[in-house]
Amino acid sequence: MTRTALAPRFMGAGKIELIERSVPEPGSGQLLLRVRANAICGSDRDQYYNGSEVIPGHEAVGTVEAAGPGTSTEIGTTGAVFLMDFCGQCRSCVLGLTNQCLAKRADMGFTHDGGFGPYELVHETNFFPVPNDISPVEATLLLDVMGTSGHAIRRGRLVRPDIESIYIAGAGPIGLGLLVVARLTLGEEIPIHITDLSPWRRRYAARLGGIPVDPGDAAAIGALPPSDIAFDSTGKQVARQAALKALGQRGVLVCVGHGETVTLDVSADLIAPERAVLGSEYFQFSEMSSNLALLRANRDALSAVITHTYPIEQLSDAFAAFLGGETGKVVVTQDSA
Repeated sequence: MTRTALAPRFMGAGKIELIERSVPEPGSGQLLLRVRANAICGSDRDQYYNGSEVIPGHEAVGTVEAAGPGTSTEIGTTGAVFLMDFCGQCRSCVLGLTNQCLAKRADMGFTHDGGFGPYELVHETNFFPVPNDISPVEATLLLDVMGTSGHAIRRGRLVRPDIESIYIAGAGPIGLGLLVVARLTLGEEIPIHITDLSPWRRRYAARLGGIPVDPGDAAAIGALPPSDIAFDSTGKQVARQAALKALGQRGVLVCVGHGETVTLDVSADLIAPERAVLGSEYFQFSEMSSNLALLRANRDALSAVITHTYPIEQLSDAFAAFLGGETGKVVVTQDSA
């Protein structure tokens, strides 16, 4: 008899209903996870408002409940799910550039069921085990908060290794992740200016070591010293334009948030000051090991990015809080996470 379980269905317009779903059986190379925790991301906004045919959730941590043929992970192992179900064989994957896989099998939570459901079926290759002393809630930090942020910082350092000042547009979870990871990897003494429309988030960024700036205060923005590197986590054109203007000579703008465009005067903005504009997409699976080491060494600093946790029964409340603009990272838990 097919096993079933209740799972959330995102209907659109912020409405979430519970429906009966079949629990899948793992095939060759696959693991069936009992989801323990999943963090909410700004990328979930579209599915929350416009609905989704699949169960959303792309920042999942789960425990292996069943394993298919050809796998070696033990039942009971807890780990984080890498968003991109990379093929492992294409030109990009062979080079370790799994975030640029040319033959992705899935984007978990977007094209296939993700981590807001009770179970998630994944390939073993995009499952990263974590030690038992790291809680499922903490383990979600390895994904967007640390993974996406850390990768963006590494991208910027390829062009500008001598970073002495930073500008961050957006103090949502990715912006806060950029702030904390930059502090830990580049040094406490580097000034990091961070903007956000939410006064709450600006205040919280200050608690985490940032120098908050109101993006609507033209005088304050205009008085900022030039930055060596700027990150846009908002995806908004106005924020990207401000980040570009915040750069000094040889400055680098790293676009992390998907969304709108940016307009450039190639001569004035790029050629004369020798600036660069880079994109940064998620992160590479191989980066998870170093991020785990960073997390274990700095658990308090990184865990501070998580400001709220909700049980799965309060999923709608969790989204309402997150979209209200007065949270850092929000994590939804299941069972005893």
